Amino acid sequence: MAVQVDQIRATAERVAASHNLELVDLEFQGGVKFRTLRVFVEKNAAERAKLAELAASEAETNLPKGVPVEMLSGVTHEDCAVFAQDFGTVLDVEDLIPGAEYTLEVSSPGLERKLLRPADYIRFQGSLVKLQTFTPVNKNRQWQGRLTKFTDGVLTIDLSAVKQKGKAKKAVTESTVDIALANVEKANLVAEI
Repeated sequence: MAVQVDQIRATAERVAASHNLELVDLEFQGGVKFRTLRVFVEKNAAERAKLAELAASEAETNLPKGVPVEMLSGVTHEDCAVFAQDFGTVLDVEDLIPGAEYTLEVSSPGLERKLLRPADYIRFQGSLVKLQTFTPVNKNRQWQGRLTKFTDGVLTIDLSAVKQKGKAKKAVTESTVDIALANVEKANLVAEI
């Protein structure tokens, strides 16, 4: 029996929504014996807005200092535990992962989270990013800089925001580079602490 990842993803989104969470990513790895389902969740947009309001107020908070609020997912250990219990129950009842053995891991996407959807690039404009392209842009596939703009499916990266290394140092002839989203193989935020 094959695992239906799309059906698992839809179920994860449904359970996450019931907890004011949003599914960021889902990975299923392993073979017959050692299978792991990793689920990354964060607070939904409304809950992240409340978190931003709290951080903007002068009230004492437990939020980390020096980290932009938008980079925080707002997810607590308790959020992950409750989601894991409910989602695990649904997975087992609906038998979405055939076979008896699998490990369910639930966590926040972290400070150096993957950027997967166009909405991620819009949300994290102004943040440092590291990305790899499918095909070279200016003879380079590895780029790091500040995401300054995302419009019409094109990312604009400010390369002067970080010191370039390796091939990127030679490839930099201008201070910015435009990269089509369709050419991005993988992209992550870079933590600025």
